[in-house]
Amino acid sequence: MRKAGSILLMMVIMLSGCSLFEKKDDGIEGNEVVVNQPNVEVLAEKLQIPWSIDQVNQTFYISERTGNIVKIENGKTERQPVRLARPLAKAAEAGLLGFVLDPQFLDNQQAYAYYTYSEDGKGQFNRVVVLKTNGPVWTEEKILLDRIPSAAFHHGGRLKIGPDGHLYITTGDATTPETAQDVNSLNGKILRMKLDGTIPADNPFPNSYVYSFGHRNPQGLVWVETALYASEHGQSAHDEINQITPGANYGWPVIQGTEQKAGMFTPLYQSGNETWAPSGMAAANGKLYAATLRGNAVREFGLQQKQTSPVVTGLGRIRDLYVDGDYLYFVSNNTDGRGNPEQNDDKLYRVLLKDL
Repeated sequence: MRKAGSILLMMVIMLSGCSLFEKKDDGIEGNEVVVNQPNVEVLAEKLQIPWSIDQVNQTFYISERTGNIVKIENGKTERQPVRLARPLAKAAEAGLLGFVLDPQFLDNQQAYAYYTYSEDGKGQFNRVVVLKTNGPVWTEEKILLDRIPSAAFHHGGRLKIGPDGHLYITTGDATTPETAQDVNSLNGKILRMKLDGTIPADNPFPNSYVYSFGHRNPQGLVWVETALYASEHGQSAHDEINQITPGANYGWPVIQGTEQKAGMFTPLYQSGNETWAPSGMAAANGKLYAATLRGNAVREFGLQQKQTSPVVTGLGRIRDLYVDGDYLYFVSNNTDGRGNPEQNDDKLYRVLLKDL
């Protein structure tokens, strides 16, 4: 009788689609979550491992890990090479990663980028630089921050300009977890700098770029008004969505998932034993959206409802998102060596927010 009751309880939980981690899915078919698919438009094709999306005046600029910026304007795609001072590293997940346009881009033709390079005999590093375009070509103009230790994995790499006008940078632990707890290390952090590369006077640690620490491999940043949220890859699942407090410790590698310890922050959301591998983030209408790689979906996180569910699936790995007006834009990442690319992958898509 007790066994029958347990089976009945399990069936109720399964039918409800909910879990202890406050996820709300519509069903599972193999490894792919099935949702009521909204109408999705393709805006550009044949992208080469795209990583970051930015936009100005309806023109998109997308970084590719292979070392290009793709300009998409009036339905036309132009691949623009980036001349970097150092050759891009060949390590997994490395290359030209974060990219964001200067707020005065239309006047100064400048942007900011994060890339991984190898220095002969001296190791592998990430750096943050200023790029400038003369039209068809981008050139590295200035180094803002250099020699962020790198490795085969966990580069971080997201760049975003916050409401305060400062540049925010995510860095991974470079497969050396203990560095995430060391505030004197640049690894496993969210960093904050002025656009000229100097340290803001109100950063939480004196004379330090470190804004928050205890991160494993954060790859997404987004603001809702003045509140900052970040996505982060966990170890063997336990992926996270965190609200970021200046100077706060997010626990890696001491705690993960729902674990708690005094002085350390636990996430708003975590994936439990499921793997999302969340990357770029966007926000609209009181909801966060995260691109997920292993999750093969655009995933929605309700800030009020405290529930999460996939809202776009069936397109493979998703790397970055961008919200403008009524639309959510996103890029697939099936050509990164871990996906199953279809004809003309990778692609820039858009979907109406009201359809999600």
